[in-house]
Amino acid sequence: MDPTRYILKMENIVKEYSGNRVLKGVNLSVHPGEIHALMGENGAGKSTLMNILFGMPVIHGTGGFEGSVEVNGEKVTIDTPLKAMELGIGMVHQEFMLIPGFTVTENIKVGREISHPTLLSRLAGRSMELLDFDMMARDARKALKTIGLKVDENSLVKGMPVGYMQFIEIAREIDKTGIQLLVFDEPTAVLTESEAARLLDAMRTIASQGIAIIFITHRLDEVMEVADSMTILRDGEFVARKEIAGSSVVEIAELMIGRKVEKLVDDTLEDSRTIKEDDLAVRLRNFQVAMPGEAVKGVDLDIRKGEIFGIGGLAGQGKLGIPNGIMGLYPAEGEVQIFGETLNLKRLGEALNHRVAFVSEDRRGVGLLLEESIEQNIVFSAMQVNNKFLKKYGWFRLYDSKQAHEWSEEMVKRLDIRCTGIKQAAGRLSGGNQQKVCLARALTLGPDVLFVSEPTRGIDIGAKKLVLEYLVKLNREEGMTVIIVSSELVELRSISDRIAIISDGKLACILKPDDSDAEYGLAMSGAYKKKGGGAHA
Repeated sequence: MDPTRYILKMENIVKEYSGNRVLKGVNLSVHPGEIHALMGENGAGKSTLMNILFGMPVIHGTGGFEGSVEVNGEKVTIDTPLKAMELGIGMVHQEFMLIPGFTVTENIKVGREISHPTLLSRLAGRSMELLDFDMMARDARKALKTIGLKVDENSLVKGMPVGYMQFIEIAREIDKTGIQLLVFDEPTAVLTESEAARLLDAMRTIASQGIAIIFITHRLDEVMEVADSMTILRDGEFVARKEIAGSSVVEIAELMIGRKVEKLVDDTLEDSRTIKEDDLAVRLRNFQVAMPGEAVKGVDLDIRKGEIFGIGGLAGQGKLGIPNGIMGLYPAEGEVQIFGETLNLKRLGEALNHRVAFVSEDRRGVGLLLEESIEQNIVFSAMQVNNKFLKKYGWFRLYDSKQAHEWSEEMVKRLDIRCTGIKQAAGRLSGGNQQKVCLARALTLGPDVLFVSEPTRGIDIGAKKLVLEYLVKLNREEGMTVIIVSSELVELRSISDRIAIISDGKLACILKPDDSDAEYGLAMSGAYKKKGGGAHA
């Protein structure tokens, strides 16, 4: 490998969306035939950088970017995905883009079919040419052989194992003429252990032919096994470019996570809590949830009464599946106990009847009635579950508008919900204020246990601080057990007593807020070696 030659150089890349700078002078350089890992937490800027490399409309439709891109030492302008393809840049996506009803060959050659002329085509044009299936099958066999996949190129893709589909995606990219650089976006996320091992072998084979690979992954063990070098991004900034040889897993984890853990809240509230290890608010045993993209695969967890408990992990690892499964929004199995009482996971609303409330991460899809007023959103669940805000007249119950109005005004004031009044439609509020309405609705249920998923997603720093401080206040003053599920480690480490890290649908470990950045990095990337603890840590 020539250390002075780069197939790709992206220098000082800056990208803003509506004044928010998401890339802040990022560099990325890759040698021919090199496997280069691109690493960083969710939100580090990896996807935006790849969107720039591929000339995606989301970049050029929002003002473009600053910085330069070179391919093979020449400055290039990549303003469309077609231009990227012409430069020999391809991508293997995590979500398969195959056509189930087509054969392997047809999927590999789609958009680049080979045809030969006929008498009719000479008269009527190329559209009347016949497909050359023999030549296309030959190309498909060659591409499949390159990556070591033994499958009949004439077989239908439909019904094939997930691992095979991933390899067919790779073969399609390999078959493209002049391919120089392949981007693998979380390619092992949906594969079994044996399939993932085969994929890493295929990557080595591809690289040995001089094709460079950008390997986007969160799994440090895979990076250490297959990559030659890496670039680490953090919060939209370039942290380091390192050779894998001579680097340790701990060092890399620290670079990924490492940051000053700023306290997002002014925790001046007196903490007079007495938290007992054996006094449990929530107990999970072999808990499994079939939530697409956030599957939980057998979690044991003990959450103590009166604590603020954090649940963290990377996107798609299962952390969001835990509260959604407990609340009955997705099919769940295993055992869930709330204050010692076992929930019937088949019965909708069971958790609500055990004084558990939930603020969903999907505030527009699950959390809010967008066309209804702030007042209706705040009181609706409590009316349904607890018969609150209802006057009883014999057999009838009528809406107690005075009580509902007074309570809604109180919640608007308490949470500083910025609105024109409680009759304003929730859908017309800003994201931060919608989040506060969701929280107000959950609190109106009077819960003993409150699950809050991604409480500060998409809201400004001021609203973020207010929401987090209010959760601490509920915990300290009312003894409420608060469970926060978040992608923001700084958020979790600011207010949690303990933090469970979920990786690949399972509990990686339980950490304390002041544990090292390395331990958090290792846990989130699936490379954590438990020192003891588990559900009871």
